[in-house]
Amino acid sequence: MTKKTYTVKEATKKLEHYCAYQERCHQEVRQKLIAMAMIPEAIDVIIVHLLEHNYLNETRFAQVFVSGKFRIKHWGRRRLTLELKKRDISVYNINKGLAEIDDIEYLEVFNQLAEKRVETIKETQVYKKRKKFIDYFLYRGWESHLVYDKAQELIK
Repeated sequence: MTKKTYTVKEATKKLEHYCAYQERCHQEVRQKLIAMAMIPEAIDVIIVHLLEHNYLNETRFAQVFVSGKFRIKHWGRRRLTLELKKRDISVYNINKGLAEIDDIEYLEVFNQLAEKRVETIKETQVYKKRKKFIDYFLYRGWESHLVYDKAQELIK
């Protein structure tokens, strides 16, 4: 079974659809093109085309990524930053993305999640309950000072 080969034009069309369907970062597009067995010169040509025609925009990707993961998965700023860095997004674009989160909304979401989470932890020992609470929020990338203060406040 031989792998399907694409002309630059076919690959460009395919990638336009790929990027139009959902925001993509450069890294995802490059990996997709490599998986399609495109040569490096063709990859560069296609990526330039996608950038020129606004199919690919890292700032827009960072903003959409941050707002989606924050509102749906309730990730904190540290996790969002880490995930964007994994995707080779520049610090400038990471900061633009994080600017999408309003500070007041951020704290409101954290406080609501914390109150809900305390109710669901079945542990009776205070220290173990606090540890479960703290681990849950640190894994999701919430700032440690927020998490520790909230754990002290809610779990006595």
